[in-house]
Amino acid sequence: MKFDHPDFITSRIPHRDPFLWLDRVIDLSTHEITAEKNISAELDLFQGHYPDYPIMPGVLLCEAVFQAGALLIGESLQHEEWDGVPVLTRITSAKFKREVRPGDVITIHASLQERLGPAWFMKGSVKVHGKIALKVEFSCALKR
Repeated sequence: MKFDHPDFITSRIPHRDPFLWLDRVIDLSTHEITAEKNISAELDLFQGHYPDYPIMPGVLLCEAVFQAGALLIGESLQHEEWDGVPVLTRITSAKFKREVRPGDVITIHASLQERLGPAWFMKGSVKVHGKIALKVEFSCALKR
């Protein structure tokens, strides 16, 4: 399977620039995904989020994991008849371990823990420089 095709991500999730937080998929199976995102120093958000000490907002790190989870769901449903989009329904926990700074490349991981009908229970993480920056547990549901 070709993960590097430009439409691979956008054909499976509804997110688009400037709110797409996945650049490329590194690995994908039926139960987990690993992706990457370059955190450009040119992002407008760094002008207002601690401008003298710019850091990536934690909520956007979570969003990157949620988008990876949505992509995993979208890929899983490619061979099923379905209509709808995966929407975040719950954040069970989020733990922030280290900062992500402009110029960093983050590795995003999401894995399926359980699927109950239209509900998908997942957990994920973000790593920066090979170390955990975020751990999060969440769930999504298909919405029409």
